[in-house]
Amino acid sequence: MGDIVRDQKPVILPPSATVMEACCQMRDRRVGAVLVAEEDRKLLGIFTGRDAVCRVLAEARDPRATRLSDVMTREPRAIPPHRTAIDALRLMEDGWFRHVPVVAEGKIVGIASHGDFRGLEQARLDEETDFWERI
Repeated sequence: MGDIVRDQKPVILPPSATVMEACCQMRDRRVGAVLVAEEDRKLLGIFTGRDAVCRVLAEARDPRATRLSDVMTREPRAIPPHRTAIDALRLMEDGWFRHVPVVAEGKIVGIASHGDFRGLEQARLDEETDFWERI
């Protein structure tokens, strides 16, 4: 199995961007998460649709005035690009999240989403999980 990143262009916004900007980008690109970084692509955080609901809407924050730096998940767990899809899925399953940034030498190179792995990788992880549950 090869690297988990292939020709990706993840949505990356600065921490000063608003929640409204992030949500519009997610809608337009049809993705569930935005990576937050400065111009050097050093990962600072991640903002997801779940964050929009739990940290913005549920708290009655104004999405036009709320900055990503105030509601993002800071220093999210990341994975290097040479790791496999199974490694990415395992990390997501263990951490109870659906997106994992892919970072090489401290810089963002992509993002893996749980939905990216609907085939053999997910079946293999389910099989592995079932095995450990039976022990």
